[in-house]
Amino acid sequence: MSPKLVTLNDIAKHLGVSIITVSKALRGHPDISENTASLIRKTANDLGYSPNFMARNLASRKSKSIGVVLPQIAHHFFSTIMDYIYDYATLHGYQVFLTVSQENSEMQRKQIQTLLSMRVDGLIISISQDTSNFEIFENALKQMIPIVFMDRIPDIANCNTVTVDDRGSAYRATEHAIKIGYKKIAQFAGYSNINIGRERIIGFKQALTDNGIEINNKWIIEGDYEEKHGYDSFMKLYNEKNMPDLILAVTFPVAIGIYTAAKEAGMRIPEDIDLICFGNSPVHEFLSPPLSCVNQPTDQLAKKSVDLLLENIDSPDKFNYQQIIVDTELILRGTCIRCEKI
Repeated sequence: MSPKLVTLNDIAKHLGVSIITVSKALRGHPDISENTASLIRKTANDLGYSPNFMARNLASRKSKSIGVVLPQIAHHFFSTIMDYIYDYATLHGYQVFLTVSQENSEMQRKQIQTLLSMRVDGLIISISQDTSNFEIFENALKQMIPIVFMDRIPDIANCNTVTVDDRGSAYRATEHAIKIGYKKIAQFAGYSNINIGRERIIGFKQALTDNGIEINNKWIIEGDYEEKHGYDSFMKLYNEKNMPDLILAVTFPVAIGIYTAAKEAGMRIPEDIDLICFGNSPVHEFLSPPLSCVNQPTDQLAKKSVDLLLENIDSPDKFNYQQIIVDTELILRGTCIRCEKI
């Protein structure tokens, strides 16, 4: 036999008060005195009461929940963003349902359908690296489902986006390397079908061109955002005896792959090959040498995404789509700070 769920009526009968009084007390309504509210909350806890989430949804026509779809969660960037999304959403009284596409667009599509069937009030999505069909997003937007695309965004019109200045950040990191004397610079880039890969390639190339350095397309290697891309790309150039003096890595995991490959090849960082990457992590400081990076402020990405989504949820008729770009910061540690090859 299934256990009996405790209801508001059970609490009301136990205390000899009305259901309305119990409901208001548990919602923190000012009509109820603090003494009464405290007693009702204690009684609810003692009896094992849990709010009926679905009933509340039907009554308010809002679930007070948001769905989040991320491509991965294992690495610092997305896991930290998720922590902040939870924090900011909770402050506004929202529950968060997280799904992870594992860089698979079909899984991503199914997860979005599931979240919509749960009647979440809106979605925060960072698309998978193999996303090429935007139909699921466009259909949801046509149905007036509030969506914020964060970091990795689809190429569609009339949608909310929150990104960092990928193009400008790649430009500034590359120009910094040039200013300290590097001219043979490679980029282990992300796939150019995704905005972060495409924009970082554009910024990288523009910095080279503006500083009179010829672009070597063999030193721009597209790939995914994981360690293997960094390792394989490094070993490809090493085996071809076509090594640059410095590499701009599209993500921190790609940079870790470079560290591993350089050690295997007997090359020292930064003496033999120098390095800078996108993405900050507490691990940077414990690498040898500590890794310089473009810091993408995960707290701001999360906060602006949640704020924008809730603004869309609360004022759908007055809302105008926004494209928010968050500034980055160049953090210099033990790499990309000097050049012995000038």
